[in-house]
Amino acid sequence: MLRHLARRLGQALLVVAGVVVLTFAVMRVVPGDPAVAFAGPKATPEQLAAARERFGLDDPLPAQLLAYVRDLVTGDWGISLRTRQPVRDDLALAFPASLELVGAALLLAIAVGIPLGVLAARYKTKFPDFGVRLGSMLAVSVPVFWLALALQTLFAGALGWFPVAGEYDARLDTTSPLTLWTNITAVDALITGNWPILTSTLHHLVLPALVVAAYPAGVIAQMTRAALIEEAGQDHARMGRALGFGETSVLTRFALRPALNPVLSLIALVFAYALVNGFLVEAVFNWPGLGRYAAESIRSLDTPAIAGVTLLVALVYVLVNLVVDLLQGLVDPRVRVR
Repeated sequence: MLRHLARRLGQALLVVAGVVVLTFAVMRVVPGDPAVAFAGPKATPEQLAAARERFGLDDPLPAQLLAYVRDLVTGDWGISLRTRQPVRDDLALAFPASLELVGAALLLAIAVGIPLGVLAARYKTKFPDFGVRLGSMLAVSVPVFWLALALQTLFAGALGWFPVAGEYDARLDTTSPLTLWTNITAVDALITGNWPILTSTLHHLVLPALVVAAYPAGVIAQMTRAALIEEAGQDHARMGRALGFGETSVLTRFALRPALNPVLSLIALVFAYALVNGFLVEAVFNWPGLGRYAAESIRSLDTPAIAGVTLLVALVYVLVNLVVDLLQGLVDPRVRVR
């Protein structure tokens, strides 16, 4: 297990190093002068020179790359040209809201997708299987922005069941102020017993979480079905039938665990997809996460902030893949020897 962990950590570090180099290269090819963006269009030559010296823009590229890596390792992710605040502090405020949305969506997708996949595999080629495959195909195919607008129009506009936008009712900041611990609103409200904000946050979370969960739930259901059908033909499943177990017991007791390996790998992929898709959903529902921060940074050509968002998403993706690899090793010991 330790050798498996060391190998996966080495691969993760190589991926992170590649992302760092790529992010640095993108920062240097984006049109515009960061010194002008920081000092302002009416800056004097002296102010521009000071800005270029502050960001090391006149140094050779290898020296700039080494300085960039050193700053990242020490926690200095640069200064946002738009907010004039450290990018790390901006991300610390924006990322928890995105994590809240994507985390809720993935939990929903797993809770729905895996049982539906089991149901489809149990009744292969029958009506439940047809219904699951059709529903998952629609969930995978529908554009996320269209689904967001459709649900918003129907359930928020026409029926009035859910709020149209925001993370929670802003009026609660006055009547029930929230004490922050993790910057994840639902978690902080639960920890501190702030039930009005918790209820409002969960109410606001329903529609955007449903939109983000649609694609992952459809893909997970399809993968679970395919993996279970394949495992149902293996020797251990046939042995279960020979011992007198019913088909449902064979699938859940003998085939489901080994079938979870490809599903776990898929969850790591759909997490990254959900995080990026969440940017569009945040824009539609005015959710205060990375999507809004990234959009504002792109509009203002805030290269340090854009690089920070890119690097953070890559680091989260690598971390999720590492966790999934370790979980696969626990679910199926055969994975550890690969």
